Amino acid sequence: MTDLDPPDLTALVGRLTLEQKVRLLTGADFWALNAEPEIGLRRVVTSDGPAGVRGELWDERDTSANLPSPTALAATWDDALLAELGHLLASEARRKGVDVVLAPTVNLHRSPYGGRHFECFSEDPVLTARVGAAIVRAMQDDGVAATVKHFVANDSESDRLTVDMRIDERTLREVYLAPFEVIVRDAGAWAVMAAYNQVNGTTMTESPLLRDVLHAEWGFDGVTMSDWYATRSTVATAVGGLDLAMPGPTGPWGDLLVEAVRDGQVSEEAVDDKVRRLLRLAHRVGALEPVTQQPLAPRTPEDTHALVRRAAAAGFVMVRNEPVGGVPALPLNRPELRRVAVVGPNAHPGRTLGGGSAFVFPDREISPVDGLREAFGEDVVVYAEGVRAHHRIGIADPAHLSVPGSGAPGVRIRFVDRDGDVLATDERTGTAYNWNNAFVDGVAPEKLGAIEMTTVLTAPETGEYRVGFSGLGQFRMLLGGDVAVDELLVLPEGADPVEGLMRPPQRGVDVALAEGESVELTVVRTITDHTPGSDLLVSLQLNADLPYPGDEAAIAHAVDLARVSDVAVVVVGTNEEVESEGFDRDSLDLPGRQDELVRRVAAANPRTVVVVNAGAPVVMPWRDEVAAVLLSWFPGQEFGHALADLLTGVVEPGGRLPTTWPATESEVLPSTRPVDGALAYDEGLHVGYRRFLRDAVAPAYWFGHGLGYTTWSYDALDVAGGPDDAVARVTVRNTGDRSGRELVQAYVAREGSAVERPTRWLASYAWVGADPGETVTVEVPLPRRTFEHWDTDAGAWTIEPGGFLVQVGRGAGDIVLEASTGW
Repeated sequence: MTDLDPPDLTALVGRLTLEQKVRLLTGADFWALNAEPEIGLRRVVTSDGPAGVRGELWDERDTSANLPSPTALAATWDDALLAELGHLLASEARRKGVDVVLAPTVNLHRSPYGGRHFECFSEDPVLTARVGAAIVRAMQDDGVAATVKHFVANDSESDRLTVDMRIDERTLREVYLAPFEVIVRDAGAWAVMAAYNQVNGTTMTESPLLRDVLHAEWGFDGVTMSDWYATRSTVATAVGGLDLAMPGPTGPWGDLLVEAVRDGQVSEEAVDDKVRRLLRLAHRVGALEPVTQQPLAPRTPEDTHALVRRAAAAGFVMVRNEPVGGVPALPLNRPELRRVAVVGPNAHPGRTLGGGSAFVFPDREISPVDGLREAFGEDVVVYAEGVRAHHRIGIADPAHLSVPGSGAPGVRIRFVDRDGDVLATDERTGTAYNWNNAFVDGVAPEKLGAIEMTTVLTAPETGEYRVGFSGLGQFRMLLGGDVAVDELLVLPEGADPVEGLMRPPQRGVDVALAEGESVELTVVRTITDHTPGSDLLVSLQLNADLPYPGDEAAIAHAVDLARVSDVAVVVVGTNEEVESEGFDRDSLDLPGRQDELVRRVAAANPRTVVVVNAGAPVVMPWRDEVAAVLLSWFPGQEFGHALADLLTGVVEPGGRLPTTWPATESEVLPSTRPVDGALAYDEGLHVGYRRFLRDAVAPAYWFGHGLGYTTWSYDALDVAGGPDDAVARVTVRNTGDRSGRELVQAYVAREGSAVERPTRWLASYAWVGADPGETVTVEVPLPRRTFEHWDTDAGAWTIEPGGFLVQVGRGAGDIVLEASTGW
């Protein structure tokens, strides 16, 4: 897209009154920016989007392509593939009328306990920068703005609204600001989101980093917006470099900012600069006349499914593949398999994405059971839950629900006023609802008295069901016409508000039903507070769990199936109770008795393949007791299809670890828990694999580790050029019996350095492909920044005189060749 010349933007700004200008600087509603027809500016729409573009609705009525989670995307280490996915995100945005996607999240995996770990790419700033830049460039090439977030150091969830991150200047520059710098300066990001947290005593929406680094040093010409409700002051944010306060229409700017300008506390020139930035963004996304944006070629659902499937497989990381009967456990020989046992709590339906801003409603979800049955045949695959790993009541399966009276699938929803009169009626097929001050036609929020949801649950099997609801506010639940619950549900003291969306309080009751028997369930949510942003932000779920025989019986059944099968595929993982935006993790253990399930299945069948369906590291005490281990992350809606492709050898596991997986929790891992309101980044430069190297501690699996279905030898390394044009030429040979790809990783070290440094740090990487027996040489450019460090005294980047050691290999802990730069 081509920018309007600055005089044109200045002229447009000059046609507006101060009140009109200030009105543009706060959102019109929860997702959109204000229009200004007088200057040809239409409404600009934002949307969450780290794993798919949601749009303005947050439910099953407006489905989205559910991409693999950012950890899975980073695990591909594949810039070209990530560019394809960036184009897909742009296509989804344009399809949904979205102009600005609130992604990517380029905060770092400082600690595996971070609850939003799955939404960030990596523990390494170089990898994060490259994958993030690939997505941003592609989206913006298609006329959709990317919003790089959360600037900066929003690396954990505990007290995230107020916590003060204490980071020394060199660490801040070399580690946490580094991905933002690359994506802003090199990829040209059009928007940046300022975080909730403080850094070294200043909240980020007021931080001088916005003005002094983002604007002045990096030359950022786009819009800096607040995270939602993160703008907490008028003057400090207005003079500090923030351009847009979200959401709206209320907030600390508006009339207060107009008054601050009139009083001379904020210059009108500062306001004009913010409006110019907004208009520049609007032009780039086609929201400002004259519109020059070109339409994109349409995508079919089949095209989208195929790309998501390919991306999921490319991000799967195989960390173990041992011989069974003299042959590697994977890939499986399909014609030889008469029975495949698929067990585990994540085998069906599986977890395709994380909770919070990354959550979307896909048009379909292929579970591991679904995908493997399609690949091997219905008569070959047998399934058992194995163990129940969640404590909360699950979201009710719409397949078991029908509308009272009509029998149509779904739930009847009535919106009633304060006198009990019906304002509108709706029918929904989903059972999770999010109304952000907007309901259905005919429902004025100020008149709403209650929302009533009624459905009929028909038992698919005989047993005891647990039914209920989740949400915040005053609820009444009727079961078969009788009041079962009447209670006000509130968050625990100190909880993050997002926990009300992701892990809200819930209530439930037990009801015994015979197969085919039905019971009517009604949940009433009363509206008592009608001020914007309060009781009208209704988010709730209808919940129902099917009968469960108990862990011991479920594990025993899974073991019995495994014992009589040719292979056992155990799908374990986390769930929304332990991994989500809004709270950090308390433990890296798999929830429930999943570890026991794996061990008992492995004892019954030596060909046990474990698939770990988690967005972040988990401790795997059984990892050396099973034949193979695949890390799937949250792989998107094509989970089952991608898994089948990998297990059958149709494709090779393409992923390499974007973060280090610790072996145990006995070592001290970086904390996410603030002390007296502050969180000290005491590890400094030594984040992730760098800390393991410094402390000489062996993790379970190193950053960069990952196996394929062939083997490689590294035969030669040559380093040429100086700091501005250094390149590592690496010769590798495919020593296996099938074609494959190898990720050549280049690290740099400095022996005897005069400044503190990591043992080694990632410089760059490149993929190379080869047929069996083929030798190939690949060039890996080494950017100048690889050799620079931040000189805090000079306030500048500098290169320490003398040579560096270039090391190449298969991961941070598997270096096979090294050579000096010779400077």
